[in-house]
Order: sequence, then structure tokens, then C-alpha cells
Amino acid sequence: MEQLLLPNSANSTPLTTLGFLERAAAAYTDCPSLVYNNTTYTWSETHRRCLQVASSLSSVGIQRGHVVSVVAPNVPSMYELQFGVPMSGAILNNINTRLDAHNLSVLLQHSESKLVFVDHLHSSLVLEALSLFPRDTKRPHLVLIDDDAAASSTTTTSPTVTVDFIDTYEGFVEEGDPKYKWVQPRSEWDPMVLNYTSGTTSSPKGVVHSHRGIFILTANALIDWAVPKLPRGKTEGKARSEDVGLAEVDVVNPETGESVKRDGVSLGEVVLRGGCVTVGYFKDKEATRRCISDNGWFYTGDIGVMHADGYVEIKDRSKDVIISGGENICSAEVESVLYSITAVNEAAVVARPDMFWGEIPCAFVSLKRDLELTEKPTEKEIIEYCRARLPRYMVPRKVVFSEELPKTSTGKIQKYLLREFAKSVS
Repeated sequence: MEQLLLPNSANSTPLTTLGFLERAAAAYTDCPSLVYNNTTYTWSETHRRCLQVASSLSSVGIQRGHVVSVVAPNVPSMYELQFGVPMSGAILNNINTRLDAHNLSVLLQHSESKLVFVDHLHSSLVLEALSLFPRDTKRPHLVLIDDDAAASSTTTTSPTVTVDFIDTYEGFVEEGDPKYKWVQPRSEWDPMVLNYTSGTTSSPKGVVHSHRGIFILTANALIDWAVPKLPRGKTEGKARSEDVGLAEVDVVNPETGESVKRDGVSLGEVVLRGGCVTVGYFKDKEATRRCISDNGWFYTGDIGVMHADGYVEIKDRSKDVIISGGENICSAEVESVLYSITAVNEAAVVARPDMFWGEIPCAFVSLKRDLELTEKPTEKEIIEYCRARLPRYMVPRKVVFSEELPKTSTGKIQKYLLREFAKSVS
């Protein structure tokens, strides 16, 4: 009897979004799936082209578990690659086109990308990134995404590296088999997508998402969970976020794992769990072990509070919390006061080592351009402004002015660099 209750191929099929495209091609064969400028594809055409991409990837040696990267904007090929790459069994790595050559090179090397699809607008960036590879490191093949490219194969030379574009994207599609039998995941937990963090607190980490996780996220996107928005929110020029408390979220003491009080005051680390949570960090078992606990919670690194109604309010990043004289200081709270100063354009508050207090707040500020000399606040004026609005222990002891604060390619302030600089501030 027990044998009949075990999972088998009749009742257990790995969840994956790749079957969605197959279903759409069968149900909406001649309906438009994609419209871009003068190009229109039907669902059957999109399905066929994705199979051809997967087939061509297999023919050039891409195997299950290999990483294939894409450096391109939102063009039709980018859409097709979201299906075509995982249909070959490979892991899809979409790379931000705003990265500089150094960071792009780091990601391509760390992911061990076997092949890169690169849009012609970003080909010089990718070539520069490849030129930064160590000489003994194997470089990935390139496929050029260019609607106007006439040649099926081309060679491009950068100052320090010569790279073969093995094909253009359209040539790659044409050479593929439209009847290719796509590679189904052995398990729904098999990796499907690799995304890298922006590296605001440390080096970028590769976040791995499984077929199951992407399936759940996609299914969730089909349901409208929204409630009517406040009319006032449509007229304000301020960035705002709307969050909802879920059963899969908690705020806990990171040392004990126990839930904090639901009083909107007690700080703890925000933890998550659910089918869409990452399976871990790529090639980084230690980081995975630190963020995923034995009791099944994913530790986000966000510091927050839990309100009585179950809603979570995020206060800061755990690495950005300043511990001064035993008091926890949320840098975001101090920054919100700094941003209320009319002349302030950017603000960041980090911990500066102190012999007596352990750590003290140090503020980095950039002022708005084109200010008159009399409009520019001094360090003393900013400190006095904060002192009138914050508890004494939260007031920055030092304010450093800078024309611009260091940022990642996605525009996030790199606080880890500011922390290092704060150590040298007298």
C-alpha cells in the first residue's frame, strides 16, 4: 500500500514555466505574442524560434548546468532567450547593461559563462570586459544581436583581445531545429536563472532561482493582489512603497531566532520562507549557509520591526546598523533627517570606529548644485539641525562633504566604501 503513495512520473512533474510557452503555442497559435516596431511574431512562431535557439545552443556544446549570459536591452531576442536558454538545460544569466567593464568582467568570470548573447550597442563594453580576463582563463563565445547584421560570422578586435562572434542571433535561430525536444528539468529545484546582487555592501553575489521558484513567481504575477490606492498618492512627487505582511515573513532576533515583539519598536532581522526563495548563492556555500538557517528561514539582512497588525516595516540593512554605546542606530532614520534639509542632494550615514563608544555615526553629504555660498550649510549647522530632531546618540559626530557619493551601476550608494573612508576621517 505504501508503494502506491510514492511520487511517480504520473503524479509528479517538475514545475517549470517553460511549458507555458508550449501551451500558448497550442492554444493561441496564430495570435500575436510579440510586437516590436515593424516585427510581429505569433505564439507558434515564438515557440518555434525558442526551440531553435535551444537547439543551436546544444549544437555548440552548451549542456545542462552551463551558464549562458545575455547583455541586451528589451528587444525581441531578449524575450526569446528567457525561454530558449533554459530550454537547452542551461542557466540564464541576464546582466545589467549599465555595468562598467570591470564589474561585467567579474560577473562573466565568476559565472563561468560559456556563451554570451550581446546586443550590438553593448559589444564594445563586452569586449573590454573580456580584455580584463586573465590570460589563462577561457573566454566565452559571443553571439551578436544585430538586426542589420548581414554576415553570419564576424571577428571583432579590441585593444587587448580578439574574440570570435560565432554567429549573429538570427543566424543562430535559423540554424536550429524547430522540432528540437527541449531539456526538461530533472527536478523543479534545478537552477533556471542566475541573477547577481548589485554589490552595495560587498562583492556581487550570484542568486540562483529554481524552476519551481520562477513558476511560483509567475503564477503570483497573474493574480491582482492590489487594493485601491489612496488618491493623494497619485499627486505626490515622492517615491513610496506599499508592503503587505505575509505568513511567510517574520522579524526575529538573529542571535536566538525568536520572534521580536509586535510593538513596532523592537528591532530584528527580517526573515522569509516560501517556494520562491532562492536556493542559494552560486559557488558560495558559506554565504548560503549564513543566510539560510537550519529551521528553514532565509535571513535577508534587512533590519525591521513587526507592528501589532502583522505588517513589517523595514528600517535598515543589518550591515548598516550602527551600535553606539550599546544603542542600535538605524542609519536610514538619520538619513531621513538629513534629506529633509533643503540643500542636501545625497546623504549616507555609516559607522565610524570610536575608542569610547565603539561606533559613532558619520554622515557623508553631497549638496545640490548651483547653490549660493550663503545657502550651503556648514558641518556645524547640519549637526545642530540633527540634534534638534534626533536623540543625542543618533546625531552624526562628523559630516563629510563630497560632490558625489560612490554608487553602484544601479545607483545605490556603496556604504562599504564610505565605512572604509570614515576610518581615516579625523
